[in-house]
Amino acid sequence: MEKVWYVYIITNYSNSVFYTGVTNNLLRRIWEHKQGFIKNSFSSKYRLYKLIWFEEFPTPYEAIQAEKKVKDYRREKKLNLIKSKNPNLQDLYTLC
Repeated sequence: MEKVWYVYIITNYSNSVFYTGVTNNLLRRIWEHKQGFIKNSFSSKYRLYKLIWFEEFPTPYEAIQAEKKVKDYRREKKLNLIKSKNPNLQDLYTLC
């Protein structure tokens, strides 16, 4: 079975800060963010626990390239990307 890779965006509960990451296990990685496992990290510092967007990729290379592209987006473009799949910015973690 081939691994699937994910690019994801998480935010805080007021949707004021975005973090973009890449993983091959989306549920585990978001759970780690929610648990605050990595102390002094950007996601812990800003309490980024809400999964608001993700996309699947077949290879790590494609996922990393997409992550870099999304990280270069300005906030407005990221928000448009997110709202194209999740208009209400709901937490998608429970839907995974």
